[in-house]
Amino acid sequence: MPARSNPTVRQARLGSELRKLREAAGLPARAAAEMIGGNQAKISHVESGRWGVSAERVRRLAAFYSAADETLVDVLCAMAEERGKGWWEEYRGVLPPSFLDLAELEHHATYFHSIQALTIPGIFQTEDYARSLFESVIPPLPESEIEARVEHRIRRRLIFERASPPTFDGIIHEAALRMCSGGRKVVKAQLEYLLEVSEWPAVTLRVIPFASEKFIGSAQNLLYAGGVVPSLDTATVDTAYGSAFLDAEAQLAKYRAIYDVLAGVSLGIRASRETIRGIAQEM
Repeated sequence: MPARSNPTVRQARLGSELRKLREAAGLPARAAAEMIGGNQAKISHVESGRWGVSAERVRRLAAFYSAADETLVDVLCAMAEERGKGWWEEYRGVLPPSFLDLAELEHHATYFHSIQALTIPGIFQTEDYARSLFESVIPPLPESEIEARVEHRIRRRLIFERASPPTFDGIIHEAALRMCSGGRKVVKAQLEYLLEVSEWPAVTLRVIPFASEKFIGSAQNLLYAGGVVPSLDTATVDTAYGSAFLDAEAQLAKYRAIYDVLAGVSLGIRASRETIRGIAQEM
């Protein structure tokens, strides 16, 4: 089996979770390799996500590691069995891998916590608003890639069309609502759409007003995606080179704490809607 040169974030996560189970059991990679009839290099490839692994082999390894969390093992087996191609695969080779990894992460998440300081949450952006952001990228993007990025961003909303969509709790700073990305007409349409989104049963949006004196200025744009089990939670933060996907417990704990603090200083749901409505009317 040839090794994957660029495993997806989800493939790499499966491998890293198997590594965590092995290390928790106090077993060296050599012992795991012997158990499945391979060598240490094979286990290294599996744990890095460069080689696929069957659900049967995941269960054998989990049993060898005395893994007691049956729900986690079941989820890891499901991850190993994923052979289908999600809609995001249509953009492989067209968009940066982080775009595809984000869509896949959202597809499998059970809930989201979001913090946005300067822009509207990507998954709720209108076409014109998203296009204005992509057109401002430095260095400039080709027009074909801009259109592909906009289309991909809009398609990410498909998760909310499910019978049981994931819940989305978003915190948006007032600065993000007032930034004139694309001009007043574009922003007005975006805010009106955001009001519509705020009425969706699965979505809760709250605003941090300029008047708040407790805003954590160092807080990055954040999307915290809840996994089927807590140990599979993932935090994504924006960087100049795309999204960074974080899953170390210390990192997750930090971003959970930041979210909780900001949730405590944000406006209530009704007041947040009125704030969005008022700013839209000013545009």
